This record gives sequence, C-alpha cells and structure tokens, in this order.
Amino acid sequence: MLNRRKFIQISALSSSFLSFQKKSWAGSGAITKPIVISTWDFGKQSNVEAWKILEKNGSALDAVEAGVKIPEADPNIQTVGYGGLPDRDGRVTLDSCIMDHLGNCGSVMCLEHIMHPISVARMVMEKTPHIILAGDGALQFALSQGFEKINLLTPESERAWKEWLKSSKYEPKMNIENELNDKKAASSAETMAPLYLAGGPYNHDTIGMLALDASGNLSGACTTSGLAFKMHGRVGDSPVIGAGLYVDNEVGAATSTGVGEEVIRSVGSHLVVELMRQGYSPELACKKTVERIVNRNPASAKSIQVGFLALNRKGEYGAYAIQKGFTYAVRSSKLESLIPGKSIL
Repeated sequence: MLNRRKFIQISALSSSFLSFQKKSWAGSGAITKPIVISTWDFGKQSNVEAWKILEKNGSALDAVEAGVKIPEADPNIQTVGYGGLPDRDGRVTLDSCIMDHLGNCGSVMCLEHIMHPISVARMVMEKTPHIILAGDGALQFALSQGFEKINLLTPESERAWKEWLKSSKYEPKMNIENELNDKKAASSAETMAPLYLAGGPYNHDTIGMLALDASGNLSGACTTSGLAFKMHGRVGDSPVIGAGLYVDNEVGAATSTGVGEEVIRSVGSHLVVELMRQGYSPELACKKTVERIVNRNPASAKSIQVGFLALNRKGEYGAYAIQKGFTYAVRSSKLESLIPGKSIL
C-alpha cells in the first residue's frame, strides 16, 4: 500500500506529464493578434478580405463575414454559395452560421436564391429573437431585409447535375462529390489529375473561418452548399452551432469541414473548444476529436473526410483531419500561408 507521501509524489508526476503532453502539441507559437484562419485552398483569398478589416483594428465578426463572402460569390467554387452543386432535385440550397465573442449566433438552413447566406445568418442573429431560420422562412426573411433573389444554379453546375442524373439512384450516399471528382481525375491528363484530389482546387467543401481581432475578441463563420446531389432538405453540420462552428471567447473557437453527419454526431466544434478548455493545444484538440469519430466506426472512416480547425485566444492555431489533403490558410501581420493539415490516415 502506498503511503500518503508517495501517492502525492506520483500524482504530481502524472499531472506534470499530462501537462507536458498537452503543451507539446502546441502546433504554433503564440502570434501577435490579430489573426485569421480558414479552411481549404480558397481560404487564402478569403483571408485577404478578412485581413483588410483586421489590420485596421476592425472586429473579428465583420472580418469573418467579409471573408467567407468571397467563396460564396465565386461560381468556380462548387461547394459554397453561388454555383454550388445542387441537390438531387437540381436546387441549390445553402447553409450558414455566424457566432461572435459574446455567444450571440445566427443560422440559416436550406436557404435558396440568396447570394450571401452568411449575411442573412448575421441578420437573424442581430435582428430577430431566434437563432435559426430555415427554408422558405429564411428566404422570406432575407427578402424582407433587402436581399436580391437570384438563380444560384450556374450552367456548369447544372451540367454536372444532369450528367449525374444519367446513372444516379435516388438514395442518400455520403461523399458523392468526391466520386464525381475522382471520375474527372481519371479522365484528365496526368498533369490535371492533382486538381481533383482531396484538397485540390476542384475538390473542396465548407469554408469555415475563425478570427481573433486586435481587441482580443474571437468570432467565426461557416458557409456551404452542402453535399453534392444530397436529398432535398438535407442539412449538414455547417449551420449547426456546436457542430460546424463554436466560439467561446474565454477559450477559443473551432470550425469543421467534411461529412457533416459525422460532425453532428460528435458535436465536433464544441468538443474541440472544450478540449482546449482542458488545456489541450488547438492541434491536439482537433486530433482527439477526429480520433473520436474514427474510433466510433473505423471502417466507415476510411471512406470519408472530416477535418477540424481551431484557434485559441492566445492566437495559437491548429488542425487535424481523417484523410490527407485537408489544407488551411493563415493570415497575420507576420504570416500569410497555406498549410497542409495533419491526418489520422
């Protein structure tokens, strides 16, 4: 039997080891604020827009809204906003949410005909007593606030949908947009094939953006057109506070990308933030959350992609994904970079 002194010594050593293990995963040193980070290759250009606000001591909330509006309006990005690949009925439906340093948040789900769902989500947060508006209700609210009704389905995305219809089966299927891009890669020249690999410029997903402003306040935004050729009405993790995005100004913020159903099951972004609250670095918090998803169903995890990105209140950041290919962009006064995220598989 251990005496009291030895027990205390062992406990102290264990505590020190755990503390060292958490800190050793810091991933990046503390960076002078402000800073903005975002998912995927197109996050780099999005960060440029957000930085215009942050470098002038603007708010993180204004920065993340402005930043994600870039891919929302880009028809060449077929997983976010205008030009997004439609659902199985040929309808482009958008999901988006935003959250500030005070815990205020707004979300729209299954929104059609509006170029910038992130701005509608912010108006839900600021001008209504609600957090979420969905479908036709979200559209009517947007129109009442002066947003223009447009056709989000571009000719290129419509062609992709009609091609898919030739051999499609009307049943839910995860990660179908990856299969679409794999087919493109197989028929492309060897020099073009990398464009369609996971993380390449033609194979993205949600954009999630997190910012820490000069005042030390955090905010985040997340926006997407969702899984390609999904069932009409399907909503993923992107507009779900706690799943696709979560901000706690005392700790940090996190966002996700990939197959939303798996993120929702884990309340992923909230879990990342809670792990940071326990002392884990952003990178290790993301890694442990990814591990939880993989361990729940190892066989399924081999065929899907989920990634998390996190930023703590010190300006430290990190990311982790299931599969290789996930990238994220960072912008501060000292750094502008696109970084390959680490992965489990």
